[in-house]
Amino acid sequence: MPGSVTGCRKRRGRLKPDSVEEIVVSENILHVQLIDQRINHLASELGPRFSDEILIKNDENKLKSAVFVFLVARTLLDLDDDEVIEGVVEGGGDFGVDAVYFSAPSDGEFSVTLIQGKYKRNLDGVSQFPETGVVKMFDAIRTIFNPSITYAANQRLTKRIEDVRSLIAEGLIPQVRVVFCNNGPRWNDAVDQRIKNSGFGDLVTWEHAGPSALVTMMRARKPVEVKLQLAGKALVEDHPYMRAMVGRMSVLQLAQLFENFGDTLLERNIRRYLGLSGRVNEEIAHTLRDKAQRERFYFFNNGITMICSKFGYNPFSEKDWIVQVSGLQIVNGGQTSKTVQYVLKDLGPEIASAHVLVRIYELPEDDEDLVQRITRATNSQNPVDLRDLRSNDQRQRQLGEMIKELGYTYRRQRSDSSPAPTDLTNATVAEAVLAVWRRRPHLARFMTTEHFGKLYDTIFTFDLNGAQAVIAVLLLRLAENKRKRPPPDAPEFLQYGSRFIAMLMGVFLLDELKIKLNELTYKKFAEAKAVIDAKGEEYFARSLLDIAKVIADLHGERQISLQKLSATFRRADLVQALLGEPLAVQLDWLEP
Repeated sequence: MPGSVTGCRKRRGRLKPDSVEEIVVSENILHVQLIDQRINHLASELGPRFSDEILIKNDENKLKSAVFVFLVARTLLDLDDDEVIEGVVEGGGDFGVDAVYFSAPSDGEFSVTLIQGKYKRNLDGVSQFPETGVVKMFDAIRTIFNPSITYAANQRLTKRIEDVRSLIAEGLIPQVRVVFCNNGPRWNDAVDQRIKNSGFGDLVTWEHAGPSALVTMMRARKPVEVKLQLAGKALVEDHPYMRAMVGRMSVLQLAQLFENFGDTLLERNIRRYLGLSGRVNEEIAHTLRDKAQRERFYFFNNGITMICSKFGYNPFSEKDWIVQVSGLQIVNGGQTSKTVQYVLKDLGPEIASAHVLVRIYELPEDDEDLVQRITRATNSQNPVDLRDLRSNDQRQRQLGEMIKELGYTYRRQRSDSSPAPTDLTNATVAEAVLAVWRRRPHLARFMTTEHFGKLYDTIFTFDLNGAQAVIAVLLLRLAENKRKRPPPDAPEFLQYGSRFIAMLMGVFLLDELKIKLNELTYKKFAEAKAVIDAKGEEYFARSLLDIAKVIADLHGERQISLQKLSATFRRADLVQALLGEPLAVQLDWLEP
């Protein structure tokens, strides 16, 4: 019929789909289009970097595919742009792996995330993730994590694999997370069966990131309004302008919360879920799967800490309160919550007999400092990235003011927007200062999770000033730019040694200025920056020569494998050999 719309009926001037399924399909298509719009924007913004660093030239389809992987990694892992691009390995010779990310070691383990993306030019959103891609990932996992297997891969992937293998060679245990992403639906049931029969068991977790999930995580968040069903008796205490409720809740309801609201519940949480990677998450899952232990889960778990702007309940009820919560956020217990959600997919309502302790804090909406303190207090005992929690630290605020006076912006908190050349993130400053001025380049790269934890006081001393921070970043940027776009005759160790190079460049700079580190203040900033502009290339070349000589002394003239090179740049004795002094007295030079 002319003018008709198939599958819809017109009511009161509006077109309405005939079924819930059609509504879902329409929403999925909108999400596919939103993702494509975001990718086109990112391709325009990041295209030159992808061309230079990932060598994707004059191929729009390959560029969009790589940018899609970039978008997924940045969204899921909460990394900055440089960290994301570092891990993208898409291109010829990637045998089914488009991005690789790994964490700093902790408790004898390290997590590895492998991403494979499939981006269709057709935006109908109906193409399932292909079975062939999953099968290719099986072979990739067997290759990457078995150091005895030889392989052929592109240069970027080879470097990442050898980094991972060097950690394995030191006896560290990899916890592997695989993320398949596409602009369509998940794979079919037959692929699920193949995954179960793959033989990897609990060694690998498998996830799918589709358009709807990505849009949910990227879009502006709305306050979460929800009713929570508590079990048994609960306690409420009033404090000035605040209230606290402590009770017990079924883990089934916790899982359903995440099914309904996803990671919008974790905006204030400092973590991104990394699958069942890590001993704690595995133990949580094991307890829930064990019928004999499931009902004791309440006693084994530290519980969930929630904050909100308001909660209400019926105080006349003796127990089993239904609590109306506005502005709900989980600031501690996100890992438990996501693991419960993961196990729910296997066991279903069977897990309802397990309960978890919940703490609900009603806080003033405008007291961000209080929220930060609570988040920090409830998370600080865990080995996580604490940079967001430190963002309001007095030292961070003071450093930001000094950096601003020098014409730069200090980003104390993470942001989705790409940093401008004059923007310095707190993570970059921490890494640069630790490598250049604290002479710990090996820790700068491989202990990033502790930069705002155990190493915080070492890096952000009370006398660290803005000039020192900016100069350290400029030196590291110069070395990193050379690593990302190496000259034709660059040695292989450049891929691993940029932090060591930056350290030596800092030594050369202070020698040139004839000053000690404590004399590098705003008064010397312009002169120091001018020296870097004039002699940075010379410092870089001198650093390469010094490192090449020391490596030759350590390993002789024989050919060194990439795996051994990677391990060499994690060694403190390389720092000692370069500086010609014991590590214990390296900080003496800080004194006037």
